Amino acid sequence: MAGCTVLVTADRRSGELAAALERRGAAIRHAPALSMIPHVDDDALVNATAGLVADAPDVVVATTGVGFRAWIEAADAHGLADDLLRVLGEARIVARGPKARGAVQAAGLAADWVAESETSAEVAEVLLSEGVSGLHVAIQHHGAGADGLDEVFAKAGARVSPLVVYRWGPAPDPQAVQASVRAAAAGEIDAVVFTSAPGAEAWMEAVEAAGVRDEVVSRFTTGELVAASVGPVTSRPLVARGIAPLEPERGRLGALVRALVGHYEHIESVALSTVAGSLVIRARVAVLDGQVLPLSPTGVEVLRLLASAGGDVVSRDQVLEVLPGDSRDGHAVEVAVARLREAAGRRDLVKTVVKRGYRLELAHG
Repeated sequence: MAGCTVLVTADRRSGELAAALERRGAAIRHAPALSMIPHVDDDALVNATAGLVADAPDVVVATTGVGFRAWIEAADAHGLADDLLRVLGEARIVARGPKARGAVQAAGLAADWVAESETSAEVAEVLLSEGVSGLHVAIQHHGAGADGLDEVFAKAGARVSPLVVYRWGPAPDPQAVQASVRAAAAGEIDAVVFTSAPGAEAWMEAVEAAGVRDEVVSRFTTGELVAASVGPVTSRPLVARGIAPLEPERGRLGALVRALVGHYEHIESVALSTVAGSLVIRARVAVLDGQVLPLSPTGVEVLRLLASAGGDVVSRDQVLEVLPGDSRDGHAVEVAVARLREAAGRRDLVKTVVKRGYRLELAHG
């Protein structure tokens, strides 16, 4: 991913995600679209947990991995962890997806059933089909709310105990989010990574508030900008706007990184083959034979123009169009091409076609 600029829109575990991408050569921009506000010291959570210890549930629904882990940590901080784990071990645990199941397993427990679609609708469908009338159902909610599970199970005759472990808050740095959407619209970013549906929705709302929806959606649609989502649930706000995100086979950060790396490896496998090696143009840099070229933004645009022609001749007037300002001085074109050749270390990469313009020298054979 050398030369790729990746925008990370998550707050939680953003450092881990960024480090994994940086190890593969990417440059990272941070702009968390939402913050996560824990309820570890919330009296309501502590009281609700103590209530479950005293009045054990028959069924426990774990909606998120981060929420379930935070719940156990909060119980531990208030001396309730051992009693809570005992009660949970005697209940039927239903996990809303693989991440929730992983958190349940990490606590030394076992999930009796997992909603592979990661939707509350699937959880409701299965439990209602089995019948919940007369049962005590505890639901660990995620930051976006209950998804209607409380009401559905209560109407079906269950006694419901909700637990709110965390909630979504505003962006930690709204200016960073605003700058990120403008950068995405301007072509300064190669990929945007999303790890939650509320975060994806918040970032797209920021895009719309900035008045650059058409530009950003267009770049996603053409593939100039890649949307990478951890899974189908996270992807919904994007899909609703006509964006088809890249998704890993499994909803894990490691799998998301591998999917993104694989995407760019495929791009490089079909990169333009030149006399100086394989050429890949990113949003803000160019990579030639595996090396990021020391080019100015103008130099990158000139090279992008030549590459888009696929070896055909590009006129001097076309080069002038991508140079800054509105000068019609042919000398500016000569300077730009000379700098491009110098940065590439190969004068034969860009050929001058007398009285016509310039072309990229492709590899033959």
